[in-house]
Amino acid sequence: MNAASSDSVNSVSDGRGGYMTSGSNAPLYSANFFASTDPATERDMHERRLALALDIDPSTRLFSPSSPSSGSGSLDNSPEQGLGASGKLVWKNNEWNREGSITSPLREEKKKKAVPIIPFRVLNAPALRDDFYCSVLAYSHSAKVLAVGLGNTVYFWNESGGVESPPNLNPPSSSYVSCLSFSSRDGGKGILAAGRSNGHVVLHSPHESQTRFDIHQPSPICCVAFRPTSRSKDSMRDRYISVKTEDLLIGDEAGHVYFYSVEWPTETERDLFDFRGCVTLIVRLTMHTQQICGIAWAPDGDTFATGGNDNLCHLCDTRRVIAEGKPDTAHLTSSSFPSFNVDRQVDLTLPHFNISALFARHCFTVAAAVKAIAFCPWQRGLLAISGGSNDRRIHFFHTLSGATLATVDCHAQVTSLVWSTSRREIAATFGFAQPEHPYRIAVFKWPSCEIVVKIPWFDEHRALFAIPYPGGPNISRSHEDSELDARGRDRRGRARSRSGLFRSRDWRREGGLWWSRTEEEGCLVVATSDCSIKFHEVWAEERRATGERGGMLGGSDILDLIHGIERDDGEIIR
Repeated sequence: MNAASSDSVNSVSDGRGGYMTSGSNAPLYSANFFASTDPATERDMHERRLALALDIDPSTRLFSPSSPSSGSGSLDNSPEQGLGASGKLVWKNNEWNREGSITSPLREEKKKKAVPIIPFRVLNAPALRDDFYCSVLAYSHSAKVLAVGLGNTVYFWNESGGVESPPNLNPPSSSYVSCLSFSSRDGGKGILAAGRSNGHVVLHSPHESQTRFDIHQPSPICCVAFRPTSRSKDSMRDRYISVKTEDLLIGDEAGHVYFYSVEWPTETERDLFDFRGCVTLIVRLTMHTQQICGIAWAPDGDTFATGGNDNLCHLCDTRRVIAEGKPDTAHLTSSSFPSFNVDRQVDLTLPHFNISALFARHCFTVAAAVKAIAFCPWQRGLLAISGGSNDRRIHFFHTLSGATLATVDCHAQVTSLVWSTSRREIAATFGFAQPEHPYRIAVFKWPSCEIVVKIPWFDEHRALFAIPYPGGPNISRSHEDSELDARGRDRRGRARSRSGLFRSRDWRREGGLWWSRTEEEGCLVVATSDCSIKFHEVWAEERRATGERGGMLGGSDILDLIHGIERDDGEIIR
């Protein structure tokens, strides 16, 4: 994809035929979603036309030394020599041919798709909110379950056990589920944080039948995000014992972000010491003036970014935030609130330390609400963020310097971003788009920003939110049925849903082989505006040449050297 101008993006010429984002020296790219042919096809067509104009047979690479000169040079052993070779050119079978020449039937080489454009699994999801601001998908590597928020109910789904909805997780309420997040993989707790529109955040583990905490915030909840790594700190039960805790960020409709520390003892420790855990409010961040739309952590947990409806994205250092907070000003233990049911809600409107926008390391401004935020897992210092309908771009930033590295105009509302873990690629999903824009999922290379995968949806439905899922089309219907007994119950005695909820619409494609990258990286689970959950393979198998590449960090070899990036032509992350 070449740098190009876009009507929706302010840009200036770079003097070399490309464009830069206004106010920076970062290249501006325009996603090539509307071209009928890709650059490789156009180059091949140009070569054929040029060969025809010069009367050269592309299948014969060498000139025959014994061929008589005929003005333009003839080719050796051409199959069409002597049969109308001097006839006039005519357009036949979608190509130029000599009149009277013997031509073989047109052989159309069907181009192999980078990935299947049809999802390998589709789950019905009635009551799924068609809301850009909701993030109602989460996956737990510890519990091996996918959590989905449908209306006012949270459901757990996995490939072998089907669907279940713990009653303690879903009290009778008219409020809807707005966001979900699971705790860190290395912590092994599998704690689910479920935020609701009435200001409640429920903490529940799929391994347990009872819900431990129900936190009541002063404003409706918009975002929740657990830190991807656990943190050691002194236990609230015994100050002389160090335990692993989970850090949790909660964003609300007022633009506040609350930083919590969650101590979650095991069931054995809970029964032995009669201590169900503790939720500690460390600090409140008051950086945004409007509702929080997105929160993301860096893979190492050292930094996090918050995006708001005020078109701002703030980047913060975790250690600095914890150091500035006052963890002893507000904490709750289960000894004071033993049940945490709906009638015993935990009100955490206690004194806390506020941090303003001046505390952030960097502040990035875009043209719309910032929901999609993704830190690169294989390159420290690389951050991608995207805005809503008025922005329609993917912005790449250097987190240490705050410099803009590149911008891609996607001609559509960007709803989520997911980095590849094995190659220099990033996947994006799209919501509202231009009428002629049929694509709802695309994969871009970094740093060339070339499109390597684009998946169209041939309807007007939109991708609302997406997360990575470590699986592919490898579970057959017969395998799932083997997990159920004759009464339609699974091995743990849970009744399988017969109402059609999360029922797969088509299992015929499952059980076969799939792309090795899907086996390695998994797929993308997408919440769709047609009340369905789609499982898409998005990571292409084949490599594509992208031409000469510059430094990964905005073409800067100096920044590459600082971060220890080796200059090589390989695309695979080692």
